[in-house]
Formats: sequence, C-alpha cells, structure tokens
Amino acid sequence: MSFEIHVTGAAKAAIDANLPTLITDLVASGITAGDGSLWGPEAEEESSKRLGWVQAVTVSRPLVPEIEALRAELVGKGITRVVLAGMGGSSLAPEVIAQTAGVPLVILDSTAPGQVLAALDGDPESGGLSQTVLVVSSKSGSTVETDSAKRAFEAAFRDLGIDPLERIVVVTDPGSPLDVAARADGYRVFNADPTVGGRYSALTAFGLVPTGLAGVDISELLDEAEASLLEVAIDSPDNPALLLAAAIAGTSPRRDKLGLITDGTHIVRLPDWIEQLVAESTGKNGTGILPVVLLPVSPEVEKRPDDLQIVRLVDEAKKFHLFEHHEGEILVSGSLGGQLMVWEYATAIAGRMLGINPFDQPDVESAKIAARGLLDARPEPSAPAFTVEGVEVRVSDPELAASGTVAGVLDALWSRLPADGYVAIQAYVNRLELSQLQGLRELVAADSGRPTTFGWGPRFLHSTGQYHKGGPAQGVFLQILERTDVDLEIPDRPFTFGQLIEAQAAGDANVLAEHGRPVVTLTLTDPQLEVLALFEAAQ
Repeated sequence: MSFEIHVTGAAKAAIDANLPTLITDLVASGITAGDGSLWGPEAEEESSKRLGWVQAVTVSRPLVPEIEALRAELVGKGITRVVLAGMGGSSLAPEVIAQTAGVPLVILDSTAPGQVLAALDGDPESGGLSQTVLVVSSKSGSTVETDSAKRAFEAAFRDLGIDPLERIVVVTDPGSPLDVAARADGYRVFNADPTVGGRYSALTAFGLVPTGLAGVDISELLDEAEASLLEVAIDSPDNPALLLAAAIAGTSPRRDKLGLITDGTHIVRLPDWIEQLVAESTGKNGTGILPVVLLPVSPEVEKRPDDLQIVRLVDEAKKFHLFEHHEGEILVSGSLGGQLMVWEYATAIAGRMLGINPFDQPDVESAKIAARGLLDARPEPSAPAFTVEGVEVRVSDPELAASGTVAGVLDALWSRLPADGYVAIQAYVNRLELSQLQGLRELVAADSGRPTTFGWGPRFLHSTGQYHKGGPAQGVFLQILERTDVDLEIPDRPFTFGQLIEAQAAGDANVLAEHGRPVVTLTLTDPQLEVLALFEAAQ
C-alpha cells in the first residue's frame, strides 16, 4: 500500500508556503544522513545521538530470526500468552502493531492494582500465568512502573514453582541498570539501539520483541517501513513526511491542536501512538502541537475550532475525498510500517519548523520526582474541599470549589479556559473495570466547548504529560481517581501499587499547579456507582 496524503484548505496553504523552504534546506536528506545541526546549536548535542530510528529497519532485521526462534521455543513449551510491561513508547507502538495484526498481546502500562492483578491472573481457560511470558520493556532501565511489574511477576511465578528466568524477557538499552541487573541474574535480554529515543522506537526491539513473540509477522512490518524509506529520505515535493510536517506545523495563523480520527482504516489505535510521538516531541518551550484523539462524531469535528487541524486516517486518501466532503482536513493513508516511518520523520521536521528540539523531554521528569517525594514522605492525603454523593473534590484553587457541587466545580474549571485552551481528563483508575470513563471525553468537549484529551494515568505521564507542563499554558486539568479496597504489595519495595498510583496522581497535580495550571481532582469512593453521577455532572 503506497502512502497517500490529500489536503485542502489551510493545510494545503501551509504546504504551499513551507514546502519549498524545507526542500531547499535539504531537511529530509539531512535527517537521513544523521545531521544533528538541523534543530539548531542548542539541540545539536542531543539530536546528533537521537537519529538512529532512521536506520531502524536495517538495524532491526537481524533481530527477526532471533525473536521468531524464541517464539517457537516458547510455543513448544505451551507458553502462548504474552504480557508486555512497558510505558510510553515501549507499550503504545506494540499495542498498535498487535491489534492491527489481530494478535493477542496483554499490555500492562498501569500501576492500578486491579489492572496489575488482572495481568497476573490472566484467563484461566487459556492457562493464565502458567502459560505466560512477560516482556519487561524499559529504555532507561529505571522506569518505576516497569520495575514494579517485573517484581510482581517474579514473585507470582515463584509462587507457582516456575523459574522467572524461563518466563521473563527483557528489552532495554545496553548498559542500563536493567540491562546490567538482568544479565547478572541470567535473564534473556534484547538490547535496543541506544541512539533511538523511546517514542521513536516502534521499529526497534521495543516494538518488535513483544509483538513478534505474540505472533505478529514483524518481517512484513519492516518490509512496509522499508518501502516508504525512499520516499521520506529525499528532498522532493512528493515526500509524504515533508508534506505532513508542513501541513501540521505550518498553518497561519497556526493551528496548534491536531484532531486525529480513525475512519475506515485497517490500522487500529494509531492515534494513541501518534499522540505520544507528537505531544512529547513538540510540547516544550511554551509551544507545541497538541494531539486530540477524536471519533468521527466528536463535538470538535462538528464545530471545528479555528485552532484545530483535523487529520483523518483512512485506507485510500486520494479516493476517500471523492466519496466524503472533508474540506480543510488532512487525509492520510498507508501501511502500518509506512505510517510509523512517515510520522516519525514528519514529527522531527515539525519540531524544526517550531524551533524546538524534538528529541528531549525536559518536563517529563518533574512529575516522577514529585511522586518519588510523596512516596518517601508518605504524607496523609490532603482533605477534600468537599465531598458530595461519595465524590471527594480537591482543587488547586479554593475558588474552583465555591459552588459545592461537582457540576459547579466543572463549570468553574471550564471558565478558566482561555480562548485557545483545552481540557485534559486524566483517569488514574483500573481501566479494565472503568473503561466507560473514556466516554466522558465527548461530554466534556461538548460542555466546555473546547478540544478535550483523555489520558489513562499513569500512562499519559510518559506522553502528553510533557506537553501539559512544557507546552503553552492553555490547559485545565480534570483528574479522576478511585478509592478501592484492592491493592497489591510490590516485593522489596516500601510501598504498594495502590500507594504508587496515588502518589503519581498527586505528584502530577502538584507539578501542574506549580506551573499555574488549574487542577480539579475527583476521587470516586464507589467508582461503578459514581461514574454515572460524574457523567450527569459533565452534561
């Protein structure tokens, strides 16, 4: 499948205005050649050692037979259930790859105790833990969520009389703390290319090991990506990455929000991966592009805010526009491997157009530091501003709670929205039990009248969390927490999974408030019952 882009309106005008300069400046061929100077002198040291993803197809080819051999070995032993413990780029790309291929892969990218227990227990009919292999995936080798999951699985395997060394596979950068410890313990380790940042790692060991073990044809995925390499590598007016970058970063006046819609494409959940790639790459220095994952019927699609550019992911972009009227949209189609490669190039180019370094994430660490501080100090939770019908309400500014009702608090939060603002809903809950919460996004978008994002915590801390602190000060934030009796110890750690997710939510709220961002935290003390009340309040 060839990669196709069809543009009209402001996006086409942006391409007409910016494409000639991108070609003259040899941006595409410069990225292909590993030229770290493209993003300016301040970024050069970092960018020079973060362009390995350009060569990912070639570098990853030798991994394929090794991964396939390990899969055959595991299947031969009856080990057919694959669980992936990873965060951010380590989980979002594998989720897209596996779901698009229709291959089961359990993603554990949460510290919600109930979700961890579900990953540990599995489906008894399929053998559960006794037929499970865990892929522990962490670029830095020090990710607290991933380390905690690894400890929980090690203990669970031992309780069943299973040697964890036979059931845990590690993917990490060479020389990371995880790499050193895992090799010393005797685990099977796959090293990824250290010159590739996490969000650009879809076509490296981070994307290929878990999906290949689950049964995806990863050789075909690399073939798809390779087919797009010639197009994105050259300075041509037909280069899809140049076209896409110009369209999403070059509108005037600039549309700094990117509505991502999946509409009749065979690729599943690609917007979730694009969201992390674009938000974490561009949201810094007070600028950026905020991806907003939408449905074809979302309020933003009907009202079309002036600062929102819609990208519609379809199967045949140049035919799609003949059957539907989508004036002003960017229609994009291509194979999954091609999409991964084109979006990586386009995001790096967009960063250059915005004058930022797309390869660092200076504000991601702040929430982690705050959470660690809360875990060490273990303070009592702050008293709620008020509690109504079992919902505890906490606010960053007492004036937000003046109404004494949940609906009033939400209205007060929306009133803090600037004309170009957005709402970010952050749900620190077990999403297997409260998946319906995601429907709140549509109600809030309609009620607030502004683009609205929805993130599962703590997953979003490794993606849009960077934009929330480093991007424009436009956002207002709604946290949703749950009170639950379900908890789980983390072996050899002085805190539980329940305490960890609570600290992550509180730490992020504190950092957002320190940045002057309004935050409302709603804790559901009887989640299944109070979700309905929350939906009513949002209307």
